[in-house]
Amino acid sequence: MCGRFVQERSNAELAELFDAESLVDDPGGHYNLAPTDPAAVVVQRGSRRGLTAYGWGLVPHWAERFSVGARSINARSETIATSPTFRESFARRRCLVPADGFYEWRREEGRRQPFLIRRRDRLPLAFAGLWAGWSDPESGEVRRTFSIVTTGANTLIATLHDRMPVVLDSDAWERWLDPKLSDPAELLGLLAAAPDEGLEVFTVAPLVNSVRNNGPALIEPQPEPLTVQVSAELV
Repeated sequence: MCGRFVQERSNAELAELFDAESLVDDPGGHYNLAPTDPAAVVVQRGSRRGLTAYGWGLVPHWAERFSVGARSINARSETIATSPTFRESFARRRCLVPADGFYEWRREEGRRQPFLIRRRDRLPLAFAGLWAGWSDPESGEVRRTFSIVTTGANTLIATLHDRMPVVLDSDAWERWLDPKLSDPAELLGLLAAAPDEGLEVFTVAPLVNSVRNNGPALIEPQPEPLTVQVSAELV
């Protein structure tokens, strides 16, 4: 699963890396994004690719209450083609969710120890995402939200959790974003677990356990010997 993630880079840099037009006023630099927070996503509309901000937690257009999004932050790859909540978005409204890393936890010695997972080359991850628009019946405002697609964990992440976000290679971005591509088999074929060797995992401070905390200190590796000990278990 994915319940917390990082968008450390500025939105201007993310737009450049994803070859998108920046449509976000927020400068970026978020180290502890949590469910219902707005986050940067990459969407394609016609020939225009844009980096914009949607709320985390997909609310389908037919939902009676916006609050249902808090239960839809992740979409299981195994069921998105048939799930009433996600199937329409899977067919027509897909997005990329840039992430400089994501967090998972493991209980150690009676406490929840957070870990950060990121690319070894420090480039951003591109999570497969789905988005939807929901019209507020009172104000008429259209509120757009997204969900992160998950799959079974690779060997590295399985020591922490049995699921992980789907990370798309750059050569799959165009196909995933293309709203004209609707072949379920081709789309589902993109949703595999990322290889172990491209990722690294290390312990971080418990600061991330509180959604109120933000800043670079949240992603700093813990000092030796804890990092060495945990890394040996995860390799």
